[in-house]
This record gives sequence, C-alpha cells and structure tokens, in this order.
Amino acid sequence: MDWPISEVARMSGVTARTLRHYDETGLLPPARIGANGHRYYEEHQLLLLQQILVLRALGVGLPEIGRILSAQVDEVDALRGHHRRLLAERDRLDALAATVSRTIAELEQSRKDGNPMTINRPENLFEGVQPSHYAENMRDFPELAEEVGRRAAAMSQADADAGHRERTAQMIRLAELMASGHPAGAEPVQAEVDAQYRALTRLRTVSAEEYRAIGRSCVDNDAWRTAYEAITPGLAAYQRDAIEAYVTARLS
Repeated sequence: MDWPISEVARMSGVTARTLRHYDETGLLPPARIGANGHRYYEEHQLLLLQQILVLRALGVGLPEIGRILSAQVDEVDALRGHHRRLLAERDRLDALAATVSRTIAELEQSRKDGNPMTINRPENLFEGVQPSHYAENMRDFPELAEEVGRRAAAMSQADADAGHRERTAQMIRLAELMASGHPAGAEPVQAEVDAQYRALTRLRTVSAEEYRAIGRSCVDNDAWRTAYEAITPGLAAYQRDAIEAYVTARLS
C-alpha cells in the first residue's frame, strides 16, 4: 500500500513543501513518482519520516539526521535509541519546569516579604537548561538556528549563565505583565517584545513575516510552548499575540 504526498502531509503534520524538500535533498525520497508526477510513499518511508520527526524534535539538524539514517541498519535498534533520547528530554523538561516554578515561588515570596530575592545556590536557576537547546528550538528557522548554534558553541560558561538569566527574566517579566492584565499590545509588553526583536536582529536581519512566524512557533513548537507554559498557562499564546501586535504596529 502507498499514500500520496498530500495524505502523508495530512497524517504527519509535515507540509507537502517540506516533504518535497526532503526528497530533493535525498533525505526522504518517495517510494515512487506516479505518472501524474505526484510522489507516493510506502510504509518504509513512513517509518523513516517518523524517525526524522523524532530526531528533529530532539533538535538534531537535517544534515546530521541524514548521516544517522544512512548509517543505521536495524530500525528497532534505532527507535530504541530515539526512545532513550526522548525520555532524557522529558526528564530535562521536567527539571526545567521545576526550576522555573521554584524561581517564581522565590520571587513571589521575596516581593511579599518586601525583601530582595537572595539566591543561595545560583546554579539552581539553570537546572535543566543548556545553551544548545536554544539553537535546537530554532530548527524551524535554519539560518537563525545556525547563527545561534555558532554563538552558543563559542560562549564561555559565564556568558551562557548570563544568557540563561536574561531569558528566564524576560519570560517571567512577560508572565507578570499578563498576570497584571496588560493586553498583548500594551506598551510595557511591546517594550519587552522590542527587546527580543532587537536581540534577534543582532544575529541577522529578521523580516516581519519571519518574526510573525517565530511568534506563532511559541504555540506551535512543542518545546517552546512547554517552556512558556511551565512558567504560567497561557503565556505561549500571550507571547505570540504580543509579537503579532508588534509586527502589525512596527514592522508592517
């Protein structure tokens, strides 16, 4: 049995354009091309597509995925390896959610007491967070991902720690604005989004449509959504809406 590209796109959630790209790059050729020029996929290709999507979810780049697929022999052994990585990523996200939750609780308590927050063990702020994960989660934006990855690889530990602190602080500030009832288009929210946009444009030019797509990925990208929702429910959509308002008002 085989399936046309449109059906594979529907089943997998991968666009037909992406599937054609996978074919053109040799990553996932179809089983056959029909007389009508349409691509058709069999079970073997669906299994390979599953592996590609699992590896992408784990942040592996397409060139590396190609090497992995070409080197592996046994599909079951490969899937066992992917499963171990998924479990490790689940544990990391659990640790990250606990880290952010603990930080929020400490900040709230310090404000209630009227005292500055005292960090007795600063390393606790970064449990479950690694510099490479920021590059991995940009996988839907390959040019930005390449630049983020290059800079992350060159970071000192001090620079990485400072980046973690700032990213965590940005998300918490946004959560506080949402909790305070500020609409996504309100000036304090837009100031936060402007700072985020300027940080991206220091890496490379980011078009209005690309920034809008990044905003949508706050909800559509599982890893991003998990990170936002670990801070407070609804934050991913709030960030998306704030970026949409920013693009409409300042970039369009």
